[in-house]
Amino acid sequence: MTEPARIPIEVEEPSPPRRISAFESLRFRDFRLLWSGLLLSNLGGWMQITAMGYLVVTLAPQAKLAPLYLGLVGLSRAVPVILFSPLAGLAADRLPRRRVLMVTNVMMLVLSALLAAVTYAHRVNLGVVLAISAGLAGALSFDSPARQSWVPILVPRPLVASAIGLNSVAFNLPSVIGPALAGPLIATVGVAGCFAANAVSFLAVVVAVALMTDAPPSSSREESAIESIRAGLRFLRGHRVLRWIIVYLIASALLARPFFQLLPDYALHQLGTGVIGYTWVVTANGVGGFLGALLAAFLGGIRRRGALWAWTGVGVGLGVAVLGLTHSFALALAELVAIGALTLVFINSSNVLIQTLSPDEMRGRAISVYSMVLLGLVPAGALWLGALGSLVGVGWTFFAAGIAMALFGAWTWFSKPQVRRI
Repeated sequence: MTEPARIPIEVEEPSPPRRISAFESLRFRDFRLLWSGLLLSNLGGWMQITAMGYLVVTLAPQAKLAPLYLGLVGLSRAVPVILFSPLAGLAADRLPRRRVLMVTNVMMLVLSALLAAVTYAHRVNLGVVLAISAGLAGALSFDSPARQSWVPILVPRPLVASAIGLNSVAFNLPSVIGPALAGPLIATVGVAGCFAANAVSFLAVVVAVALMTDAPPSSSREESAIESIRAGLRFLRGHRVLRWIIVYLIASALLARPFFQLLPDYALHQLGTGVIGYTWVVTANGVGGFLGALLAAFLGGIRRRGALWAWTGVGVGLGVAVLGLTHSFALALAELVAIGALTLVFINSSNVLIQTLSPDEMRGRAISVYSMVLLGLVPAGALWLGALGSLVGVGWTFFAAGIAMALFGAWTWFSKPQVRRI
């Protein structure tokens, strides 16, 4: 009796994981709308940031007071963010995000238009700048967690890291173009023209958000606002990884990261540039940020994000320390490109870790703490760095703060094994 012929059985090999394109998130209509609106709005925003820094330095009665004036503007931005961020995170979780973004962007449009009007009428002074900066920061404190926590709902989960990277591109590509446009505009029509351009640019977000499909709130739990905020803080404090992400973000915000707020004084006094040279300094940092944003988008699927997060933070600190010792304009531009790229990857990695390690019902509150650090503590850090810069000079301030940030990052990496495992 002969054996029946064996029928070969084909074993299906598991297909390798599909490589995610850095731009794949743009296939989704609502994300594409939000991203496009942000791209245009941030162009005006960077023109205003550049013009406001130049304006504040020119308002200082003495050159040595310029860092302190810049620090006071940072404080005016910090206070509303620190006060409102807990409520902003709760709003992001409990209110329709489209409604929140409509209100915040209309408020920022009106405030930017007011700043343009008083500047054009030659009524601007430090008090006016501080008041309007505080109002813009208050609106932004609600805008940021609602916008950022909306991203994971607009795209599938495998694309979240890539989408966050593209959001960074929407912020950092304008940081290259905006300051470059601001320089000639300041030289011809004055800083008021930059403020007016920013006011108009907010219309892009208003129109984009109006065309998007609203999403229901992430949390429907019936608990008091105070208890909800406490629950979010307990979650972050109890998470073995996220608590150290937040701690290092806070340390970076109070040490090297506020260097950007002091760049107007660094450019005009340590490098000895004029208004065009100053805008080149800001643009160089923006070029680095844009390159870092592209890199972050392409690294959306990286596995060892903890290592990327920690060592780019160390790199930012070392870069700022070296910048503080630099007096060459050309060398400073190169260093600012590197610092901008490292900063963006560090911030993006922090954002991705917080968003992916937080459950849906906590994401808005977790992101509100992240936003509070970036939008509140970084400007607050500029106050004490500015005060120190008025005493010992901006260059030595950069050096000391940068070394401190680098050492803190290295300590976090080597002493916290849970961070090394992510």
